[in-house]
Amino acid sequence: MQINTHNVIYVIVERQEAEKIVKSAKNAGAEGATIFFARGTGVHENKTLFGIPIESEREIILIITKKEKTKKILEVVIDAGELNKEGKGIAFVQDVSIVAGIVHQEQKS
Repeated sequence: MQINTHNVIYVIVERQEAEKIVKSAKNAGAEGATIFFARGTGVHENKTLFGIPIESEREIILIITKKEKTKKILEVVIDAGELNKEGKGIAFVQDVSIVAGIVHQEQKS
């Protein structure tokens, strides 16, 4: 068990965007990520196509990382997901007070 050593980066983006974001995050030092699907609501939830409501499909990415890697990974995620553009998604970070289960075996050569 590790106490106050990690953050979790949450990223919410349009469907089909998560894989490229996770790949970029791994290249920046993330050791892994979890992706799951969601349905979004918000200011644009009333959009329709031929009178049929369009539901916003989203992917949510969770990246647990050591605090010293958080800023670099977050910057790469923002760039890869173009999150500085309107409607592209959102990312935010929370402290993880206690984490267990992050155990890595040394790689054999």
